Amino acid sequence: MKRLTLADCFDPDGERFGIPTYPWHCAPDDLATRRQLRIRGLRPGGQDIAAQLLRPRRRRGPLTAYLYRVDLARPVRPMTPGRWRAHAAMMRARRHCPECARDAGYVIPPTLGMCVTCAYPEEQRAA
Repeated sequence: MKRLTLADCFDPDGERFGIPTYPWHCAPDDLATRRQLRIRGLRPGGQDIAAQLLRPRRRRGPLTAYLYRVDLARPVRPMTPGRWRAHAAMMRARRHCPECARDAGYVIPPTLGMCVTCAYPEEQRAA
């Protein structure tokens, strides 16, 4: 497979990739990624992907970021008291250790499935 170069990433008409494609950091000002929209207090609002950014890499496939039209973006929905309660409950569940049934005070790593104290009891006794 031929390696993608920076020049290959420039396809504003979408002939090669099916949608307009630009190299990393070279998108038009009227297009933004999800993160860029969020910084402006916007969200895509159900619109389709307008274009994409590609960043070639040496040993793997290119990094892709999808772009949305800023003029069609909608304002972010505000957090209601019910959403705040749901968010707090979700975070509480992520901090709860199933082994010792205590609040760990931090989000329990999913790789361990329990708090660090329960996962490594011998190291805790030595300390």
